[in-house]
Amino acid sequence: MNGPSVVSANRLMVVLDTSGPVGSVVLSSDSEVRARATMTRRAEHASALIPTIASVLDDAGACRADVQGIVVGEGPGSFTGVRVGAATAKGLSRALGVPMWAVSSLAAAVMAVDSGVIRYALFDARAERVYGACYGVGGAMMETLVEPHAGELGDVLDGEVPPAAVFVGEASEKHRARIEGAGFEVVAALEGVTLADGLVRYLASVPDTPPIEDIRGWEPRYVRASNAERLWTR
Repeated sequence: MNGPSVVSANRLMVVLDTSGPVGSVVLSSDSEVRARATMTRRAEHASALIPTIASVLDDAGACRADVQGIVVGEGPGSFTGVRVGAATAKGLSRALGVPMWAVSSLAAAVMAVDSGVIRYALFDARAERVYGACYGVGGAMMETLVEPHAGELGDVLDGEVPPAAVFVGEASEKHRARIEGAGFEVVAALEGVTLADGLVRYLASVPDTPPIEDIRGWEPRYVRASNAERLWTR
């Protein structure tokens, strides 16, 4: 595959995440955002993603031939949204002959805030279920303290949450009262900072993140099986 394989060497990157209710696309250059757009209707992510990418390129005065890399949020989150983002990123990477990076969408969420050295990201998995992961973001390195997982909110709060952790992500906002009642702080994302922005921030913080070697065989991280897969394996 053509193109550089080091994040910092890519001057123009299409960055996208469709794992949650709000999809986002960013065009970044040397870790700086040049243009961005959001998709607020989850049901339209599949049909809106390619036009949104084209719109972001137009806004920056760029074209597809200028793109030197693709970055995608690999989930967890909405199964349909994660699949749409993954398929689009893989298709663009192969069509343009450029490398592709995949980063946890939960890691993107912790990079969308500026508060707290230890940040626990939660995404909504309906009812009391959540996807979660915890990261340390102090110093020169980003450390995974709790790997991405799925479970009940109560299990997270009753579990071994690292001391001084703050909670981020859309499920933390949804369950703010219960989380704060358990003695933890909930931090909202910075205004205008999307998950795609968080992916840009992540790769700026961890520039040695390797690209995907086998793009054809790569699959996103769903964390748990879809309803259809669970029914099939019963």
